[in-house]
Amino acid sequence: MPKSKVRKKDAPTPVTDRRTPVKAKAVGPSHPIYVIVMLAMMVIGLLWLVINYIASDKIPFMSDLGGWNFAVGFAFMIIGLLMTMRWR
Repeated sequence: MPKSKVRKKDAPTPVTDRRTPVKAKAVGPSHPIYVIVMLAMMVIGLLWLVINYIASDKIPFMSDLGGWNFAVGFAFMIIGLLMTMRWR
């Protein structure tokens, strides 16, 4: 059986990037107040839950909230955690 002709392979061309480069804005670090508020939100949420377990029957507005105390405590903590995404 005859041998087929061997084709010469072309040199691979570098892939050109079709996207236009966009310069990112130079953003500095977060303000120290932002960090304080972020940590305070998480600590307030934790303290709310701890106080709910320890003394919710002695504090009138907490006993009125009932099961919603968990929502309030976790809401504070979630807000603090969401703030960590914007922290630089």
